[in-house]
Formats: sequence, C-alpha cells, structure tokens
Amino acid sequence: MSEPGYRLLDCGDWALTVELGRAVDPVVNAQVVALDEAIRSAGRPGLLETVPTYRSLLVLYDPDLLPRADLAALIAAHWPPPVAATGAIRRWRVPVLYGGEHGVDLADLAAKTKLSQDEVIALHAGCDYRVHMIGFAPGFAYLGGLDPRIHASRRTDPRPTIPPGSVSIGGNQTGVSPPLELPSGWQLIGRTPARSYDPARAEPFLFAAGDLIRFEPIDRAAFDDLSAAAQAGERVATMERVHG
Repeated sequence: MSEPGYRLLDCGDWALTVELGRAVDPVVNAQVVALDEAIRSAGRPGLLETVPTYRSLLVLYDPDLLPRADLAALIAAHWPPPVAATGAIRRWRVPVLYGGEHGVDLADLAAKTKLSQDEVIALHAGCDYRVHMIGFAPGFAYLGGLDPRIHASRRTDPRPTIPPGSVSIGGNQTGVSPPLELPSGWQLIGRTPARSYDPARAEPFLFAAGDLIRFEPIDRAAFDDLSAAAQAGERVATMERVHG
C-alpha cells in the first residue's frame, strides 16, 4: 500500500512498518523520530510499541483494540510529522579511552588511513554524531556523521566477543556498545565507561534515536575512576540540550 511520502508494510498481523525512505539520511531519520513521537503521544488504546530505525518506524499494535485501518488513519493524520516542533535536542558527552588494549584496531586504522593515532582520535572526537537507531543489542547506538577520512571496512573475521562499552567503526558508521560482551566485526578504537544500557536504572536506555553524541577522550586513570562510578550507578555521560 502506498501513501504520499511513505509506504506501509505489514509485518504479520500485529505489526506495521512505516517506510519513509530507501537511504540512510539524517533528514529521513528526523522524520522517523518525529513520527514516532507523534504516534506515541496520541495515546491510542491498542498501540503496543514503536521502534524507530534509520529510515522506517515499526509499529506494534493489538488489532482487536486498534484495527489496521484505524492505525493507518492515525499514521496519515500525523503525516508529515512536525519535525521542526521537536525543540531542543539532547546531546550526550561520552568519555572514551582510545587505543591500546581498549581500542586494539586503532593503530591499524591509523596506518591504513595514513593518519597518526592522535589524528584519528581528533577526527573521531571532533564532531557531533546523530543517534540513528538503537538495535542489534540492548543499548547499541548506531551513529551517523563519521568523517569520511576514517571510514573503515568491517573485519573479514568477526570477533566472537568484544569488551563491554566498546566504541567502534563499521564502514561509514561509528557505534557505542552496551556494557555487554557481544560479537562484532567492527573496528575497535576505544571503550567508554558510560553504560548505554542498565536494567537497574529507572530509564534503562541512556540514548535514544534523534539524540546527539560527542566523544571526549580520557586517560586510563579517568577511565578507571569513571568505570567505578558507573558500577556504583552514576550515569557518567553528561547531557545538555542544544538546538538543532
């Protein structure tokens, strides 16, 4: 079924994907986030969950309480979503210990890009990244906006496990892992003591689609101190609100 500006794709009887585009694009992603907020704010009975991704929004619903036709009408009523009305954006400052045992692929990445390790770190930590989506594992943040000079192909031999809190590069993306051991084929350049996922917190997920992240290099002593603070329940990453 086609609609102006989006497509509706059935995912079984209890889910509907609203596809807003075919490419990874910050404008499309902003529409996804705005539509997600608008639909959730409608508070319709039968709306179970929404999951924003790069270019689409998955909507889970109970068809006995919210028939598909009514859900389609709800989506149409909020299209186009008021992206400009979302107001200030959350920007997280995330500490990272780069290189060494905590970023085992940094030296190789620097060599391949003909940059020094310090130059790679400066480029990686020198801009704001947009959280396009949370996926793959609880709290794993896929980030857009990586400088083309440090794009890096995924490994041909993925690792069965990587350290919790790894900061990595995969193609034209960078990402932040949760405090879990995960498999990965991305290039490991650092680790953060910040916990993007913690089920003990009132809000288990630290980041959300549409947030911004800026990385801040730290040394080993600061990493150890902040890791202990995070273990004790502190958020460690700091948040501010900025206008996009």
